[in-house]
Amino acid sequence: MKHKKLAKELICLVIGTSLMAMAVNWIYEPLDMVTGGISGLSITIKELSNSLVGFAVPVWLSNFVLNIPIFLWGIFIKGKEFILKTLFANTAFSAAMYFLPVIPVQREDYFLAAVIGGMLSGIGLGIVFTTGYSTGGTDLLSSIICRYIPYYSVSTVLFVADLFVIVSGAVVFGVYVSFYAVIAVFVTSFIMDYTMSGGKICKQVFIISPNYTEISNKIFENMQRGVTLFDAKGMYSGDERPVMLCVVGKKEIAKLRSIVRSVDKKAFIIISEVREVFGEGFGENLQ
Repeated sequence: MKHKKLAKELICLVIGTSLMAMAVNWIYEPLDMVTGGISGLSITIKELSNSLVGFAVPVWLSNFVLNIPIFLWGIFIKGKEFILKTLFANTAFSAAMYFLPVIPVQREDYFLAAVIGGMLSGIGLGIVFTTGYSTGGTDLLSSIICRYIPYYSVSTVLFVADLFVIVSGAVVFGVYVSFYAVIAVFVTSFIMDYTMSGGKICKQVFIISPNYTEISNKIFENMQRGVTLFDAKGMYSGDERPVMLCVVGKKEIAKLRSIVRSVDKKAFIIISEVREVFGEGFGENLQ
């Protein structure tokens, strides 16, 4: 079982890093689109080295070398096992960039390029992260720095680090391209979250109504969804108010709302999004 799990992780790792490398070699590097991270910084280094010394340092090489000091630093913070996994993932990413050819792209539709690049990066990162691996870079650097400044969140430090890389790209390549790089970052983040959740984005619904028995029965009969009831108290009125909790697929929310309104038009409904739901009734085909 261990060998099967490891083989599955390695296959997913190769697929994920290959998709990330496609985004870099086929979109970001040909279009000078610096989207943050060490790979984005490597694109800037390639341009600067070519302008200053006449030799363009390959993106895959800069990506690998710049990560080495971060890995060495991370051993003392994250431990050897995590760092070895991350080093392996980064090596696979750099190798994929080395073997995949850089395809010249016509500089016409930057928006479409940013969306496609963001999708490739997002799917690739999502696959890598779901295996428990990381490609290192600014993600790892941010988590290490936060050990020394715990009053800042990892996301805040990561944002500052990636912002620095994007600004450096804007200085070297111009603001116009950097604008589309920001779009690619947003697409990457959205697609990565969607990939990691397996597309199982559901809706969590809180319902407050005195007709809770009738509403819960109708939900079960018409939707085959369970309802959890717990006691609550309105602090203004002081009245006891039973609250119903129900989780449904994103396509079922309209039907649930209709059921509640058919019983009690004055019912108080709170709908929020949940990324992952596991358990009975929430299988692979949940929509």
